[in-house]
Amino acid sequence: MTIDLAQRLTDATTATLELFAVHLGRELGLYESLDRHGPCTAAQLAERAGIAERYAQEWLEQQAVAGVLEVASGNDPASRSFALPGAHRGALVDPIDGDHVAPFAGMVVGIAQALDDVVEAYRSGEGVPYARYGAAFRHGQGGINRPAFSTDLVKAWLPAVEGLDERLDGGTVLDVGTGHGWSAIAVQAAWPSSRVVGLDTDAASIEEARANAARAGVDVAFELVQPATGADLTAHGPVDVVLVLEALHDMAQPAEVLRAARAALAPGGFVVIADEAVAEDFTAPGDELERMMYGWSVTHCLPAAMADQPSAAIGTAIRPSTVAQLALEAGFGRCDVVDVDAGFFRLYRLAD
Repeated sequence: MTIDLAQRLTDATTATLELFAVHLGRELGLYESLDRHGPCTAAQLAERAGIAERYAQEWLEQQAVAGVLEVASGNDPASRSFALPGAHRGALVDPIDGDHVAPFAGMVVGIAQALDDVVEAYRSGEGVPYARYGAAFRHGQGGINRPAFSTDLVKAWLPAVEGLDERLDGGTVLDVGTGHGWSAIAVQAAWPSSRVVGLDTDAASIEEARANAARAGVDVAFELVQPATGADLTAHGPVDVVLVLEALHDMAQPAEVLRAARAALAPGGFVVIADEAVAEDFTAPGDELERMMYGWSVTHCLPAAMADQPSAAIGTAIRPSTVAQLALEAGFGRCDVVDVDAGFFRLYRLAD
């Protein structure tokens, strides 16, 4: 298979710059203003969003040229008005819509901010701490997972896991690598008789998860834990279910964390993992999903995992055989792939 590499890189440049413009629109509240007030001119957007009119004009024109916004009326730059198409609202504005992919922009911006450190990490063989990628990446990652973790997780994914309903009826759940807490919040709301504890190694994420739970009116305990071995998990045992959602590949010592999770389980309990639905075997060239996952890996996931040593250094493209090997090293007798369509993710059930 041959590709026109020059054209692909040119297209990628345009796409990256357009993601930066989406980030501006999100950070400055420009999409929200258009959604709330309807079509507006540059002067109106500038006044409503508190930005300079010249910047408002350029951003609106760029968004219209990119096809993100529509020109609602007018030919003169001063009177021309722009509108947010209804079909684009989910992708850009609604944080729980299944099409809400605008948070990708924040993740890309966060990587750009840390890229010099990534270059040095490649030279030294060391890593780049997760916190170095900043609030833009953190909020982007939380935002991109929120739609699926808030709805699909509890409505489709977990109900497909054998024995989960009975374990969560009054049971205890650990959500390991909870991030912004959307999964823990959703599980607690869906199974109100359960006790859910969200754990993460990033202090800023834990604080934001607590704020998210408070706004949602859901009582979830969020705790900061030490990275690496997961020794903190056993302090919460015995637990019925341990969730590890899009986090295993980021861990420096994933087998040790799974071993600690197994030690924390009550008899009959199990671990549910959701991680990337990459191909079962390495194949080059890869499909669009494989390309995206390797893109995250070379710029963020692998450097972040290597910030703590020793590191398994798995990278984003974690395949079923790797998950099965980690489960075996942790002492689990079974590692089953759950029969459910989970989009970007593949679900696993680990049990004795």
